[in-house]
Amino acid sequence: MKIPIASAAHIRKVVRASRKAQKIRQDDAAGSIGVSENFLGKIERGSHSVQWGKLFQVLEGLGIRVMVDVPDNVAAYLNAQSSDRDKP
Repeated sequence: MKIPIASAAHIRKVVRASRKAQKIRQDDAAGSIGVSENFLGKIERGSHSVQWGKLFQVLEGLGIRVMVDVPDNVAAYLNAQSSDRDKP
């Protein structure tokens, strides 16, 4: 299911729901993912001051995939950039 994310509050809800649906306590989830319980709590409270790397570590640990829907012209630009890097 695709869920639009427009704010930290939306990510907060997804992370908490994912953990709860898997019936994992917050401290157990944090330990298995490799972050502190305090950090996971910050995400679940929708804090605006979290580290991106750790946020993606939590999302991956809970099985949440992140995708970005970009306009076609942006996708074309990104594809051209990656093609240029592949050339010798």
